[in-house]
Formats: sequence, C-alpha cells, structure tokens
Amino acid sequence: MIVRPLLTLTLLSVSASLFAQQEPKPTRPVKEGEVDNQEITVEKSRKIVVPPANRLFNKIQSLKPSAEQRKLTYEFEDRKLTVGDPKITPNVLSPATTQPDDSPAYSNYVKLGAGNYSSFLGEGFVGVNTMPNLALEGSLRHLSSGIGPVDGKNSGQSDTRVRVTGKYLAEAFKLQADLGYDRNAYNFYGYSREYASQPTFNPDLIKQRLSTVNFKVGIENTNSDNAIDYSLKTGITSLKDLYNASETDWGTNFNASLGITDNVFALVAADAYVTQRTDGSIVDNRNLFRVKPTFKYTSSLFTITAGINAVNQTDQRQGINDTRAFPVVDIDVAPLANIHVFAGVDGDINRNTLRSLLAENKWLGPQVVLANTVKSFDIYAGSKGNVGGGFSYEGKVSYARYRNFSVFNNSMTDTTKFSVLYDGGISNVLTISGQLAYAQKDKFRSTLKIDYFSYGLDRLEAPWGRPDFTSTWSNSYILNKKLFITADLYFYQGIKNKNFASNVTYTLKPIYDANVKIDYFLGKQVSAFVSLNNIFGQNYQRYLYYQSQGLNFLGGISYSF
Repeated sequence: MIVRPLLTLTLLSVSASLFAQQEPKPTRPVKEGEVDNQEITVEKSRKIVVPPANRLFNKIQSLKPSAEQRKLTYEFEDRKLTVGDPKITPNVLSPATTQPDDSPAYSNYVKLGAGNYSSFLGEGFVGVNTMPNLALEGSLRHLSSGIGPVDGKNSGQSDTRVRVTGKYLAEAFKLQADLGYDRNAYNFYGYSREYASQPTFNPDLIKQRLSTVNFKVGIENTNSDNAIDYSLKTGITSLKDLYNASETDWGTNFNASLGITDNVFALVAADAYVTQRTDGSIVDNRNLFRVKPTFKYTSSLFTITAGINAVNQTDQRQGINDTRAFPVVDIDVAPLANIHVFAGVDGDINRNTLRSLLAENKWLGPQVVLANTVKSFDIYAGSKGNVGGGFSYEGKVSYARYRNFSVFNNSMTDTTKFSVLYDGGISNVLTISGQLAYAQKDKFRSTLKIDYFSYGLDRLEAPWGRPDFTSTWSNSYILNKKLFITADLYFYQGIKNKNFASNVTYTLKPIYDANVKIDYFLGKQVSAFVSLNNIFGQNYQRYLYYQSQGLNFLGGISYSF
C-alpha cells in the first residue's frame, strides 16, 4: 500500500520519575558514553541520472501517459538516514490513491472510509480546466483514529491536509502557485500505565498539535527550443505547535542549464534559505546559501559531471558564519546497452530545521538544538541497468564522512519525548544498497530494496534510533482493469535506544510490517477499497516506549465525477 508521510513535533517536559516506562526486554547495560550536545545530521537526496540527457528539467506531463511513459523507470537515490520510514510510523496507514491507467478519466472524486481503532477517512479532489492554459486544483484529506494502540483515546491521532494549486501554461513557460495547510494532532502516549492511573494524570498535558501553512510559487521553461533551460521556485512555510515553538522558513531554489555544444552543458543550481525558529526564550536566526556550478559532458559511451558546491551557513544565536567548498565529480559509463557503471564524490552542508527533524520523529521534546550537518565527502560507486525480460537492477556502495552526526534518543528528564543528540567529532557511515525491479507491461510491478548501514561514531555511544538494516518489497497488480492490488512488506532491525535515567540500553525487536490494499471498480464512476495494515499484528516499537497499532483495516467507497 502507498502511504503518505506525516509531520511530527515536541511537547511539554515532565519529571522523569513520573514517567517510568514499560520497557522491552533490555540488552546488557551499556556504560554511558559521552553525548555531545552540539548537533547535526541528515543526508540530502541525490539522483544519478542515466545519460544522455539534453535537458535538465522535466516538462509538464501529459494527462494520459503513453505506454512508454508508464514503463517502469529506475533511478538510484541516496537513502536519507531517517529515524523511520513514514510507512511504518504508528498510524493507520493511508490507503493508496493509485488506480489502473486504463480506468475512466474522471478527474474529480470523493472518498469515504472507516475502520477499527475508530478510524475515519474523508478525501476529495476537484480540478477546474475550463480555460485552455489555466488549471485550478483543490484537495482535502482527513484521516483520524479515535483510539490508539494503548490507553484508548490517549493514543489517538488525526491528520488533516488542504491543498490548492493553480497552473498557467504559456508557450514558453509554466507558472504554478501552491497553497497548503496541514494539521497534525497526536499525544505523547509513551508513559507507563502506572503513571496514567495516578490521580495527578492530566490527559491535556500529553497533547500535541502541529499546524503548518505553506505557500510556493514557481516558473519554469517549457520550450524545448530555448537555449537556456531554467526553473525558479520560492516559498515560505510557517510551523507552529500547541505550545511555544514556531518556525518560519523561506526558501528559494534556482536551476538552469545551457547547451554549449551538442555534448557539453553548463549547469548551475542555487539555493537560499532564511529561517527563524522560536521556542520559549530561544530565538534562532539561521540562514543557508548554496551555489553549485557544474559542467557535464555526454556521449553514447559515458557522461562526466564536474564542478564545485559552495555553501555558506550562518546561525546568529550560535555565532556561526561558515563557508565551505566541496568537489563534485560523477562519472557514468555505459559499456553495454542499458547497463551503467558509475562512481563519484561530493559533499554538502545539509540543513536541519525543526520541520525536517519533526518529519523524522514527531515525538520531539521542547527546545531541541538545531544545527546543520556537514557532509565532508561522500565517495560512491555502483551499477544499474535494464537486463531485459522486464528486470532492472541497482547496486551502490557509499562511504561518507560527517561532522556532527545526529541521532534521536529518549530525553533524560522525560522519556516520553525525544532529544536530538549530536556527535561533535567525525562520523563515518558505510552504506550498501541494492534494488531489483520487475515489470510486466501494465499489469504487474514488483520492487525489492535493501539497505545496510555501518556507523563509525566518534563521541556518541551508538547511532540511537537508527536501523542498521532495512528492506522493502513493494508490489502492484491489475486484474481485468477492475481489480487493483498493492502489497508491501517492510523489515527493520538493529534499532537501539537508551534510557539515560536508568542507564539501560534496549535493542528493539525487529520490525515486520505487511500491508495490502485492494481497489475494486464497481462501475465507471464507483469503486470500493479496503486496506489491511500490519497484517502480522505485531505491536512493534519503532520508537522506544511507543507501541504501534496492531492489525488495522480501513474500508470504504469512492465516487469519481
């Protein structure tokens, strides 16, 4: 099944003695190591593009893709070292909205559904295309669980999302504006049942709510005959929680390419971020500016990209004004048709904001320290290709060095909330990744991904909250253009967290999470769906003391018009 990631945040601090936890079976106690309270982490996603490519940006996609466009594509992405895949956060998993390509082309729909855990789904989409060059779209989605995996409504949650988009297509450019609002309400339910039974327990003190408003406008080239290809986007995002935390983030991104000859291209990417975070008495003014000029040479045999990535970061509160330059080199060789061997090196300063950290772990406590992660270098090599018969593959080995690598662990003063811990020294991360995909025309698609991580930390005792092995197997099948099935299986292992109050380290049990979504088209405009999530019924803990929902289901009906 296909799931959408949910944002997350922090709350009010309470005495650790009140929050004695129901702990999983501990491993041998580990001596408490030095935890540096500086910060940093998060790896930025990068794509290795299969050459040759004469243009840098994707144009407006056709409303009805051709069979060639629907063909299974493959690309390699550096896995972001997140605390958890959003697909297996302790939520009712969102039902997939994908449907067979050959289904009737109704652009508008409403969807209603319900399930166990007192779950409710309401979703709708409306598009207006009365003018040839102008399109307006609006969508609304609400998914909630009245009760959760433990302590009834005290572990319930709800997520609401509103989107409005306007697009204007001229002969030479496309203009788009987006306005969005997200409301995420949940509770810090990682407390002990003994504490909940005390008369001093107040459910209002465990509530949290994140409200996010974002606006973005952008323009990009749509004329393939233009000598210069470009894209310019700018937007502002405002995040607030139920208490004193807020963050305003203004980001601008520019990309351009210029064809110098038939084989040589000049590329430039530039980013500017101006951010202010407030949390009680803490006010951070944090900026980051990046410019990345590169040159690309392409031929039928190989592609070479080389340049420099110059980044400046400032933090008024911490007195930081740091400018660094990193080499960018990528070589992609195609010794055989549809087979590529690649290698390269790059580096960057990766932004850590309150919003990005909450996207990884919504159980954050108040006044977390924010700092950016310096990726000093990342040396990588691998291969990918199409081997025929519907099979494609990817494989990659990466060795990266970080300054101030960040992890998540339960706070010492309140173990129901998480702190961000940073390794102030040098951290080395080895990543071995692989992917195998199979596609049978438009009927069946299957993708198996695996990732192995080895962490060499300097000052932190362990990479708290991060798995050392993950695997994802995703499948979709269309039967007779009426029955559409998606099935996913996730496996995570090697996650550790520590209770610093008791000085005990816990190795969380391996996570197995299987999900199935079935859509059945009853007619041209009506379809029914059912989602079965966490089929194994494993009440696993992705985060220490936070038990996930067991077997949960969601069923309903959709009407297109």
